[in-house]
Amino acid sequence: MKPIVPAFLAAMFALAAPVLAQDNPVVVELYTSQGCSSCPPADAILHELAGRDDVIALALHVDYWDYIGWKDPFGDPAHAARQRAYAAAGNRRSVYTPEMVVGGVTDIVGAKPMKLSKAIAEHASAPAQVAVNLVRSGDTLRIDATALDRIDGPLTVHMLRYTPSRRTEIQRGENRGKTLENANIVEGWTVLGTWDGVDPLSMSTSISGDKPAVIILQEAEVGPIVAAARLR
Repeated sequence: MKPIVPAFLAAMFALAAPVLAQDNPVVVELYTSQGCSSCPPADAILHELAGRDDVIALALHVDYWDYIGWKDPFGDPAHAARQRAYAAAGNRRSVYTPEMVVGGVTDIVGAKPMKLSKAIAEHASAPAQVAVNLVRSGDTLRIDATALDRIDGPLTVHMLRYTPSRRTEIQRGENRGKTLENANIVEGWTVLGTWDGVDPLSMSTSISGDKPAVIILQEAEVGPIVAAARLR
């Protein structure tokens, strides 16, 4: 696969960014691996998306390519399990890298910037169903949410942290000799609880360190993402 020119990506995604969409950011999950030779172009796309306020771009590194020569230091079997759950929900028999899941609904296999841009725009154009507010006080994160429309609850309340950027020199495997720069590397994905979508949501959780935190409200555990918010 030919490398994608970062300047082209930056220009394309800048043009595609919807106005005021940061109030209803679109979640893009990239399932990737440092042991996958076709993943760097998709990683480059996510790196460009990471700079946008209207998109919450997340890199979930999987572990199922570790056996081919390079153990991804960010690989997590929980990420592979989430990807497989998406596949099962979409009646897909296999999982692949790279794969992007937009809004918990639209799956895009491979590095396809035009298709991804269209999917982001479509999800961003949908009316916001929930208003989410995050407030951090010391080691406590407060999460408040209010339904703006009828919600088919219950919704799962997810929380995760991410490392904005890491550079890795690959010593073995399909990407041997390359230096990869990964963006928004997910870690510590947890489920905080559920919300019925009727009464206002108000919950608190402990939080430490200075890494960004993301809250996702999602139908079931791998259904449509109804709302999301980020605290950098």
